[in-house]
Amino acid sequence: MFDRLISLIGNENLEKINNVRVCLIGVGGVGGFTLEALVRSGINDITIYDGDIIDKSNLNRQLITDSTNIGDEKIDVAIKRCKLINPDINIKGFSYNITPDNVLELKEYDYVIDACDDINAKVAIIKYCINNNIKIVCALGTGKRLSPMGVKICTLDKTNNDALARSLRQRLRKENISLKIPVVYNSDLPINNDKVIASSIFSPATAGLYLAYYVIEDIIKEK
Repeated sequence: MFDRLISLIGNENLEKINNVRVCLIGVGGVGGFTLEALVRSGINDITIYDGDIIDKSNLNRQLITDSTNIGDEKIDVAIKRCKLINPDINIKGFSYNITPDNVLELKEYDYVIDACDDINAKVAIIKYCINNNIKIVCALGTGKRLSPMGVKICTLDKTNNDALARSLRQRLRKENISLKIPVVYNSDLPINNDKVIASSIFSPATAGLYLAYYVIEDIIKEK
């Protein structure tokens, strides 16, 4: 299934991609697209975490959702979808969230992709990965934006117009943790300040693809 990818990056790079262990935390609006891109780009060892079930409100933006799986656990649906794409993939999933209490479960991975929306979990994940030399990339704000044009990859200290990023910077500074963490976010100003986080497919889908691309590019350039 990877003939055309091999034509683009070569056999050696695909082999490197095949041998990397990736953990993806969250398979919702952002993480679902990340997962899809990882699987279709040759990542063959993936562990996913998500404690949510599929809701009707997810249908407007989450790749793994459709009208037949509302009420199902996202992990089960995501794993089934991945195996339909690549029956040989080594994928396992856990129907619960990573928290400060179970962050030690991340110890066996080469890359951790944080696509969750819990700031306490994000702080714990980042701290653990930095302290244990695990490569990490995090998703930040993509809600309340319609256009995908503002989505970008940078380090946490370079973000703007993102309340989640601002809160995360404050928390990490208090713990003397570096802000030079790669993140993906939408730099556009939020469209509104409603408590309900309005959303469409464009911004989270683009962010999800950026997260996956960051990992694939980093593997390829690794000597």
